[in-house]
Amino acid sequence: MVITMQNNMMPNFLKNRAYLTPDRVAVYFDTRQLTFHELYEQSVETAGKLQCQGVGRGKYVGVLLKNHLDTIVVLFALQLLGVRAVILNNRLTSPEIVWQLKDSQAALLITEKSFTDKGLEIRDILPTLLKEQLDSLPMETPDIQAEINLEDVCTIMYTSGTTGKPKGVMQTYGNHWWSSVGSALNLGFSDSDCWLCSVPLFHISGYSILMRSVIYGMPIVLHESFDVEKIIEDFHSKQVTIMSVVGTMLTRIVDSLGEAGLPESFRCMLLGGGPAPLPLLQACVAKNVPVFQTYGMTETSSQIVTLSPEYSISKLGSAGKPLFPSQVQIIRDDGRRAMEGETGEIIVKGPNVTPGYLNRPGAMLDRMQDGWFSTGDIGYLDDEGFLYVLDRRSDLIISGGENVYPAEIESVLLSHPFVKDAGVTGQADERWGQVPIAFIVKKEGNSVSGNELELFCMERLAKYKVPKDFKFVEELPRNASNKLLRRKLKGEQ
Repeated sequence: MVITMQNNMMPNFLKNRAYLTPDRVAVYFDTRQLTFHELYEQSVETAGKLQCQGVGRGKYVGVLLKNHLDTIVVLFALQLLGVRAVILNNRLTSPEIVWQLKDSQAALLITEKSFTDKGLEIRDILPTLLKEQLDSLPMETPDIQAEINLEDVCTIMYTSGTTGKPKGVMQTYGNHWWSSVGSALNLGFSDSDCWLCSVPLFHISGYSILMRSVIYGMPIVLHESFDVEKIIEDFHSKQVTIMSVVGTMLTRIVDSLGEAGLPESFRCMLLGGGPAPLPLLQACVAKNVPVFQTYGMTETSSQIVTLSPEYSISKLGSAGKPLFPSQVQIIRDDGRRAMEGETGEIIVKGPNVTPGYLNRPGAMLDRMQDGWFSTGDIGYLDDEGFLYVLDRRSDLIISGGENVYPAEIESVLLSHPFVKDAGVTGQADERWGQVPIAFIVKKEGNSVSGNELELFCMERLAKYKVPKDFKFVEELPRNASNKLLRRKLKGEQ
């Protein structure tokens, strides 16, 4: 007799957490808080109401909600039912949202009154449920999925679509599980940990915090938006130990800390969203702000490379080494593996990497080979195997045969005392093919000219890297996670 083992089955994450540690705080939001037991009970109730609306296992449901306690309940209710959540960026236009809902073949959209203007067009294509209507809906006993298969799809998040239409990245329960496990093995974890989340829950950086919360049994402090004063206050009042940030957020925190600094309990600023300017990292060192750079993407269910704590100073500027379950390599343009210090495309491998794109079975053929996923990012590994991320391949500027990385130039510009923000992109040039140009946001009350910035760059960069033009603007285009959208800079030339 042959006995088969279902090794991919696990207890439902939230149901199991509510059983193991029911009285621990799961989430703080404004003046409210929920224990894991309370979160589970509210999620079960919401699941029963959604089931009455025809929502069930295996279906796709769009979620267009702001950061809120209600949003967490809805997202876990969908998990309890085995429903696949299509998590929508609430900064998109109505046509963009409609396109993603059609592409994912969603059966229902859950949204809120504040998005009524966007919902008008959406209601013509599928049923729409406002979260404000949930209280008045009938409820039935929901068919709770007591177990989950790690290979089942949990969430769909659409890529930002740097070229062409965005693609729906499938993230399995296993992807989220291994992302959480890899993060814990790298950063460590203790019962006193508390994670502050002011990044959007519709972004993988935010959603992954939810998954870590339920897997670790850790409270999160959820903010509706980035409010630096409230964040610093919560560092102390909620004894926050970890926060996920991007560069612009970290800059504002460091500028607002003053002499008081961070509480002793705080142990980690997890910095993602692209290469960090060296001056920012140096300012963090000066103020004893512990920063651990990370590298990841929607397709890797958040971080896949992170700088371990003991290397935060000696390897300043590096994204670190891959998380324990994962691997990273650098591949040259000719397909060969790069030598140490040699620049090429970053490829990654691990159980947190997506199995593919929704309804596009052939889309992974160009991205995946022998289990290795091509990220489209450019970087190198040093002689000890630490990853340094230089730029997106699509943002690379080739000037006179030389590779020019916008992030390197931006880092220099951001070190100027009168520059608040900077973005660099390529411009067509008859002689050189392309040349870099810079878009500058000046700090209030300060004045600086293009000639001054050119001289500043000449002292710090090779001549071919110095921007050939400096354009002063009010703000730079950024997406919901505050990543600079260099492709939109091209449209402002």
